[in-house]
Amino acid sequence: MSPKIQPRRRALRIIVWSCVAVLVVAAGLVGVVLWQNSYDIDERRVSIHHGGHTLNGVLATPRDGRERHGLVVYVHGDGPLDATHDDGYKPMWEANAKAGYASLSWDKPGVAGAPGDWLDQSMDDRADEAAAAIAWARARPDIDGDRIGLWGASQAGWVLPKIASRTSVSFVIAVSPAINWLRQGRYHLLAELRADGASAARTEAAIAESDTTRRLLARRASFEEYVKAMGGEADGMTAGRWVFISKNYTADATQDLRALRGIPVLLTLAGHDINVDTADTERVYREVLDADGALTVRRYPDATHSLLKQSVEQSDLSITLTALFSPRSLFADGFLADQPGFLKALGRGSRGSDAASPRAR
Repeated sequence: MSPKIQPRRRALRIIVWSCVAVLVVAAGLVGVVLWQNSYDIDERRVSIHHGGHTLNGVLATPRDGRERHGLVVYVHGDGPLDATHDDGYKPMWEANAKAGYASLSWDKPGVAGAPGDWLDQSMDDRADEAAAAIAWARARPDIDGDRIGLWGASQAGWVLPKIASRTSVSFVIAVSPAINWLRQGRYHLLAELRADGASAARTEAAIAESDTTRRLLARRASFEEYVKAMGGEADGMTAGRWVFISKNYTADATQDLRALRGIPVLLTLAGHDINVDTADTERVYREVLDADGALTVRRYPDATHSLLKQSVEQSDLSITLTALFSPRSLFADGFLADQPGFLKALGRGSRGSDAASPRAR
């Protein structure tokens, strides 16, 4: 055998075994991702008819062998969200299932092939939509119509009490809910400017631009008028978004919250929320709902507006890797445990409480 052939064969073996090792590691990583993103629930696509069109939904049910379950109806926050919130709801659905509750959510109009356009909706439209979904659920033999409640985040703060005024619900879980559209918008603007270390001049200019937008909204200005007032720069605003804001900028949940009196409410607040003024939210919820003792407040000091851990949300890479390899770890400590705890306590007739999550102290 030529002495030159042996090194070539050794090199070939090294390459082959290196490729095998890479494939084994890759297969192992894929296996971990699949395992971590598998949830102890059964999911099925469902169709809900409402107002002449169809809501494309997902119903997630526990695997506990019971014929009937309570139900948590999910009400999205802002944006073009699909039924699963890009799978972000699934850890919560699994947690609900541990408490014996199914979960229901649907694609916003115009999202994931659903008919319509969510930017055409008012908060009342969204409440009507959810009420129709609850009526659909009550007609199902696998859902206990006396144990149907709501889960809603952020913008849903304006929708949840409207739903409760239209149909009976047995509980509400409000996650980072807003109270007043204009106050929230100003709070968010100033919080972002502070986070960016904006100068006094830049802050003054941003407030002036915001005030101009408010004046345009108040006189029902068109999108074209808005663009002209902004010096020809839409700055991310679209005609559809302008219509949506014009329909909803006067939203204020203060009076509507009276529809939740006597209903167990879990108010979930984040410690690093730059979208919603949590102090304002808690103040209003307490003023309207605290008298009957049905309000429970949970605070998560390490959480952002979306109730993710701040340390995770600060990095896109960290969010991606955690979502792949440990999606349940995305959320603030205690968040996934406290919600099924709240649901289980409903059957024991517990009253409200006021605390930070035990794991978040």
